[in-house]
Amino acid sequence: MGIDLSLLWIFIIFFGVMMYVVMDGFDLGIGMLYPFVPDRHDRDVMMNTVAPVWDGNETWLVLGGAGLLAAFPLAYSVVLSALYLPLMLMLLGLIFRGVAFEFRFKANDRERPVWDAAFILGSGTASFFQGVALGAYIDGIKLEGHRFAGGPLDWLTPFPLFCGVGLMVAYTVLGSTWLIMKTEGALQQRMIRLTGSLAWLLLAVIAVISLWTPLTHPEIAERWFSLPNLFWFSPVPILVALCMFMLMRVLRHEPDISPFMYALGLVFLGYSGLAISVWPNIIPPGISIWDAAAPPQSQGFALVGALFIIPFILMYTVWAYYVFRGKVRHGEGYH
Repeated sequence: MGIDLSLLWIFIIFFGVMMYVVMDGFDLGIGMLYPFVPDRHDRDVMMNTVAPVWDGNETWLVLGGAGLLAAFPLAYSVVLSALYLPLMLMLLGLIFRGVAFEFRFKANDRERPVWDAAFILGSGTASFFQGVALGAYIDGIKLEGHRFAGGPLDWLTPFPLFCGVGLMVAYTVLGSTWLIMKTEGALQQRMIRLTGSLAWLLLAVIAVISLWTPLTHPEIAERWFSLPNLFWFSPVPILVALCMFMLMRVLRHEPDISPFMYALGLVFLGYSGLAISVWPNIIPPGISIWDAAAPPQSQGFALVGALFIIPFILMYTVWAYYVFRGKVRHGEGYH
């Protein structure tokens, strides 16, 4: 019995996108938290918590996109055709955020508020359109055979727009819990208070999406609520409730690393729930990973390169976060 290369590749892509969501999510969240922190020095600390590592986080997004092109070219062509506009707007947001990030460190006191606003706008735009693209993907893509048959604005519907707002909330929770872990004093206390409210908002977002998707997509309802799937997948909502309970509990007792871990748990469970909803389709609602797969020879050739490069990406990522571990204080920086 041979190795199912399509299954292996979908795991690699799933892993790459999840790593991106986690690692770029909290620094996008920090950008969206700027309006809640007006003090310039606190904003310096917030940015310095991610300054040494932020520009390597998009590596995982590139890995996911390149893996999709190499292993599932049909999905790559259809999904990008359907989501061209939101993905372009997302990339523009990421570029804008990156430019603002670098220029803010070099700006004088008069110019710095302009780059702060650019950082907020870029972070919010990138986060929102990532969520819009995800929501439109889950909602399904119109096909005619194996070609995209929809219009350029098919994503402009309530569910994708709600997912855009929902992902912004998820990223701000990651950002606030990251700052709890990386800062101290008044800024940390502000983030603790803010995280309590944001976490409840995130739970509400998860609940709405969990109800909205099966109500509008009978195939998703069948996936979750038919037997024996109901028993297999019931740990997901149970673990969501448990993570939320533990997050709110640790916020009351001088938290440090724990809130970030529980926030990661909530995001991972939400991501896993969405994957369960569309599995085994890579182009919802009806094209599976095997239907969209490249020839085994192509998948195998690309897999050799992926299995060579992924350990190096993991090593330098772990090393960067290890070197710059610990608290960031006022007056400390890396620029």
